[in-house]
Amino acid sequence: MEAALRACCKGIKIGKILVHRQHSDSSEVIYEKLPADISERHVLLLDPLLSTGHTAVKAIQVLKDRGVQEERILFLTIIAAPEGIVKVCSTFPSVRLLTSEIDDRLTEDYCLVPGAGNYGDRYFCE
Repeated sequence: MEAALRACCKGIKIGKILVHRQHSDSSEVIYEKLPADISERHVLLLDPLLSTGHTAVKAIQVLKDRGVQEERILFLTIIAAPEGIVKVCSTFPSVRLLTSEIDDRLTEDYCLVPGAGNYGDRYFCE
């Protein structure tokens, strides 16, 4: 998603927040690098898949901790589970969430159905 954003918005400042899901309901920020003036900006938060919503909530909390107002955050995802949408929207009601597809549900292993598999595994692993 970053490459497409850079292609259409040349010169845009991009930060990174990497969140690792440890369990279904816990996650840990493992990397964060954001523009120094992030609190003064509108923020596009990009994540290709939204499943439980826990990693998105953690990333949004990082932005809020850096001074970004909820109403200035637009969370963009390609595929989302209803459970994740409820989690994000109930935790941060002023954050706008935009997705292109809402899948049916999550499996007991927290995978989207029908989904696209585990994006992190597909992108970063063999």
